[in-house]
Amino acid sequence: MAGRSKEELAGVSLLGNQGTQYPGTYAPEVLEAFDNKHPGRDYFVKFNCPEFTSLCPMTGQPDFATIYISYIPDVKMVESKSLKLYLFSFRNHGDFHEDCMNIIMNDLIELMAPRYIEVWGKFTPRGGISIDPYCNWGRPGTKYEAMAEHRMLNHDLYPEKVDNR
Repeated sequence: MAGRSKEELAGVSLLGNQGTQYPGTYAPEVLEAFDNKHPGRDYFVKFNCPEFTSLCPMTGQPDFATIYISYIPDVKMVESKSLKLYLFSFRNHGDFHEDCMNIIMNDLIELMAPRYIEVWGKFTPRGGISIDPYCNWGRPGTKYEAMAEHRMLNHDLYPEKVDNR
């Protein structure tokens, strides 16, 4: 199978760029997408991001998490280096854990218009409590909307089996 043509990668500028600038503030504009070469097939793409950092909006202290992003692409897919830079842009961003996960999901929906997406943050404990927000979305009026509802209703049935800490 042949690689991607320059036309297919027209919207991708960060991959291979040696002069990459890391954003200092929340920067959804760094996200880039490219064409899905298999739009006729349902399949999951999963990103595991173990070095996510944001700031508590009340104390300014850092919060650390592993972020799991899973999606079923439609026409567009997120480029991984741009996703890395985007997630890095939360480093100095002050928002609650739940807000960060929903912001990430909303930005990715706007970028790609996936069939289905879920974002799950497993934050390291602070003050003896960990917060692990999960959000998902399925394209309205499709089987993916029903899938999102099913996955939400059956999410994390065995929370004692957390293994990322």
